Amino acid sequence: MTMKKFTHPSALKPVARNIRESVIRSIANAGSGHTGGSLGLADVFTALYFSIMEHNSKAPHWPDRDRLVLSIGHVAPLLYATLAESGYFPKKELMTLRRLGSRLQGHPGRDHGLPGLELSAGSLGHGLSVAVGMAISAKHKKQQWRVFSIHGDGELQEGSVWEAAMSAAHHKLDNLVALVDRNNVQIDGKTDDVMDIEPLAEKWKAFGWKVFQCDGHDFEDILTTYDKAIAVKNKPSVIIARTHMGKGVAEIENDYRWHGKPVAKDQVEKFINALDHEK
Repeated sequence: MTMKKFTHPSALKPVARNIRESVIRSIANAGSGHTGGSLGLADVFTALYFSIMEHNSKAPHWPDRDRLVLSIGHVAPLLYATLAESGYFPKKELMTLRRLGSRLQGHPGRDHGLPGLELSAGSLGHGLSVAVGMAISAKHKKQQWRVFSIHGDGELQEGSVWEAAMSAAHHKLDNLVALVDRNNVQIDGKTDDVMDIEPLAEKWKAFGWKVFQCDGHDFEDILTTYDKAIAVKNKPSVIIARTHMGKGVAEIENDYRWHGKPVAKDQVEKFINALDHEK
């Protein structure tokens, strides 16, 4: 029942470009939304939904689907754009982002009826605990689906993340692969200045996880790293993905002020033109 997958990294780049355009247009139309992280993680989401995960937009409740747990709910515009690009709902609905009564609220909410959502996300630090619970359930029921969770690097300043990390290792959850968006910035500035989280890889290792690192904008590296993580036995895996907040629009890349800043309507075409000229 799974969707057709792109098997070559080169096929993913135009998909990611289209997803970024949808992010820009939907946020600008809404007049609010988190631009930086949504653009920065677009390549990771493209790889997951179009090459890695087992899922089916025509059967969103398929029991054997892999689960995507988005812990950093503020990058909802990216999740929505990816789901629409995958065929879960019409792309025109993206223009209802953050409107009263819309299924596409500022943070994902399962009670709004949008297909493809696995978690109602808002407060940071909760997603890994949910992912651990899902993975334990799959193990207990001897089911083969996997859990893929997405986290921000600033989010790792939440203590609840590390409680969940300890639990995942204790239960040997090799059906769980977490990814940390290591863009080095958060809403108030650089992570090193707000609350330094290094040495990050060593911390995950100390909690019993298999640690991988990759370039979060290199599709071949992303796919290869996920393949390695999925193959790990008897322990959970985490991928530290180096990304650039605002990726695709050079003038806003790595500027923490774009964490929660929306695209203005008069910036839309300039930003989309930047996507088309990105090397």
